[in-house]
Amino acid sequence: MHALFEEAGKFMAGRILSEAGGSAHVELDSGKRVKVKAASVLLQFEQPAPAELLAQARAVAESIELDLAWEFAPDDEFGFADLARDYFSAKATLAQQAGALLCLYDAPHYFRRAGKGRFRKATADILRQALAAIEKKKAVQQQIGDWAAALGRAECPPEIREQLYKILFKPDKNAPEYKAVVQASCATHRAPLDLLQKAGAIDSAYQFHYKRFLFEHFPKGTGFAAVPAMAAMTDALPLSSAQAYSIDDSQTTEIDDALSLQGLGTGSVVLGIHIAAPGLAIAPGSAIDQIGRARLSTVYMPGHKITMLPDEVVQACTLDAGRASPAVSLYISIDEATLEFKDSETRLDRVHIAANLRHDQLDTVVTEAWLTDPGFQHPQTPQCVSGLRAELSFLYRLAKHLKARRELVRGKPENFNRPDYLFRLLGKRGAEPGGNEQVQISVRQRAAPLDLIVAEAMIVANSSWGRWMAELGVPGIYRSQASMAPGVKVRMGTKALPHAGIGVAAYSWATSPLRRYTDLVNQWQIIACARNGKMAALAAPFKPRDVELLSIITRFDAAYSAYNGHQASMERFWTLKYLAQNGIAEINATVIKEGQGGSPLVRADELPLVFPVLGAQQLPRGARLKVRLGAIDEITLDLHGTVLERLDDPAQRSDDGPLAEAEDAQDETPVAGPIAIAVQVDEPDIDPGPDPGLSASGREDR
Repeated sequence: MHALFEEAGKFMAGRILSEAGGSAHVELDSGKRVKVKAASVLLQFEQPAPAELLAQARAVAESIELDLAWEFAPDDEFGFADLARDYFSAKATLAQQAGALLCLYDAPHYFRRAGKGRFRKATADILRQALAAIEKKKAVQQQIGDWAAALGRAECPPEIREQLYKILFKPDKNAPEYKAVVQASCATHRAPLDLLQKAGAIDSAYQFHYKRFLFEHFPKGTGFAAVPAMAAMTDALPLSSAQAYSIDDSQTTEIDDALSLQGLGTGSVVLGIHIAAPGLAIAPGSAIDQIGRARLSTVYMPGHKITMLPDEVVQACTLDAGRASPAVSLYISIDEATLEFKDSETRLDRVHIAANLRHDQLDTVVTEAWLTDPGFQHPQTPQCVSGLRAELSFLYRLAKHLKARRELVRGKPENFNRPDYLFRLLGKRGAEPGGNEQVQISVRQRAAPLDLIVAEAMIVANSSWGRWMAELGVPGIYRSQASMAPGVKVRMGTKALPHAGIGVAAYSWATSPLRRYTDLVNQWQIIACARNGKMAALAAPFKPRDVELLSIITRFDAAYSAYNGHQASMERFWTLKYLAQNGIAEINATVIKEGQGGSPLVRADELPLVFPVLGAQQLPRGARLKVRLGAIDEITLDLHGTVLERLDDPAQRSDDGPLAEAEDAQDETPVAGPIAIAVQVDEPDIDPGPDPGLSASGREDR
């Protein structure tokens, strides 16, 4: 005796060995023996053999017209044998009964299962919906196939081009566009990014990187909605007697800070550190504040930037030369001989900006020799600084004094051996680069005199205001670092804790309120301190333990890190462009990570470029190499090199070389590298939805 039975959703047949206690032991054709419950046995038969019956049943099932079977089926619950007799004849054969079973089971959109071998036909409305869904699914599958075939022919369908960034970086893995890319990638044995690139989905490598960033962080675009007029920058603020000047790069339009010096030669001078005051015109919670809080920072990249605040707000607050601008000013009385601070005061005032100095134009003029040797004359000294020589010389002497004092707290000197790189795009037309401009990369050594003057002044302001807010019990946003030990990173928080990397007791971010939201928040708190003194904690917009302040810190930290990462990626893109445009095939580089079974990571000596090299193993950090460059991929930002020779003497290598700065824990500049996409070609196929039948039924800035 044989039995046809259901086991785990499958139909099997075999020879019955024994029956007892409501179950049977059945031997399959494979020789495997299984225990089957009596309720799962749907047919018992003598002839034909089990395998032959199943073969006959499948042939019968394929011959059954589902629409006709649905018409024959009774409205009430029925068994598969009942349908076989209605559809074929009253004397339906064993194969016809088994065929009806398989057909009913495989058509859940026509017949719902109501038990072992029992069914109920779907209503006409449900059947109509299910059939429409099946046709839609077939159309989608056909569309996926057509798109995949087009990609395989190096043609990109418009629908996939429109969804490019979503497919690559935030895919809906059930979307047909995503499935077409996966299917084509598997069929052609090409990586998805390479496949799409060859199909013409990516017209411009530059636009690919830029739009990828916008897709992630500016999905609604970079424009600003119309905003109401700001509060008046009141003329009621007292006019300071100071004549201030800013020191920035030529491309800077958000001029946040300026300096002044009064009383030079009298034995007691007053240093003025003046910060643009959008906090006087932008109210917390206002429409403009919401814009700043959404963006959190200006985004910088070579040849372009996305500002945190609308241009009209920036222009109203920036410290442009020739006008008296509202400012939050820190005035510090200093002994001219000893450079010791005597007292300080914070005022809300208007400051006349006498000049906007541009360090990229003046660094070759305002040198250490020009500042320290009165007899040194530089030919063609610009008029804008010739009258400021005495003031800049004093500020440079003060900056070196302040730096040396901080280094005593740090426990070791600051190292500025690695330069800053400036990118200039020639022939750029319009607001945004096109990606094919000629790029110039120049070097500005860190701690150049003008840079040092500004950096030390901003450290003084940020640390002074940070301590002042803490003394008055007003919370602020601080940067802190517990120690200089390896692995101890800079943190953001609301407590005035020491910053070991800078060497100060407290360090707030308050000197860039036009381009960092944290600085604008701190400026509101500082304004409250200036206006209310010891009662400032009651008047400040943010109170102690304010969860909103903590939320701002968390969101800013994430956004600032992402923006810095994008800047690093775009600088890497333009550096690779520079190599190609200038035909550079070999460069000198220094190992920054020892190779341990893999390729050592090196940093180019004269370009902002980090990449792996082949041809040498176990090279120590600090080893200097000559490297031949490999192929450049502007889409993946990938570059490899091959070691040609070692340039330094291994026996004389010292750890106190060009890479000493890498040991400094405050150096958090991101290193851009090859991009990662979210398309996975090795995952199982993802069903686009439930079965229709079943668904029918149910860096530290100073």
